[in-house]
Amino acid sequence: MKNCWLLKTDPEDYTYSDLEREGKAVWDGVSNNLALQNLRKIKKGDMLLIYHTGAEKSIVGVAEAASDPYTDPKATDPKHVVIDVTPLRRAKRLTTLEEIKQTTALSSFQLARLPRLSVVPVNEQEWSILAKMAGL
Repeated sequence: MKNCWLLKTDPEDYTYSDLEREGKAVWDGVSNNLALQNLRKIKKGDMLLIYHTGAEKSIVGVAEAASDPYTDPKATDPKHVVIDVTPLRRAKRLTTLEEIKQTTALSSFQLARLPRLSVVPVNEQEWSILAKMAGL
């Protein structure tokens, strides 16, 4: 299985619908050190759950890393990296943070433990549970 990740986006700034419409996007704006460390580990072909923050707080779709990480061309700090992302499919049902937190098998999932982290690794068991919950 490929590595899997969860990427957060604020739907006031960028939505899964925007990604679908564009067909491909540069995933940028990550500045937290731990999130950047995670972003640097993403490889082309990795699977990505897309999560809307704000009022929604839900997994809304799945995408694929279309590139390995590269230095953010807009950043002055070379530690800031970005990846290219392409949409795969929209979730059949929104999977909320509340549902995730209430799922015992996901109690150690970083999204539940570190809710402000914008790039979160997803292990094989977590992916399987989350994909089923979201109808992916």
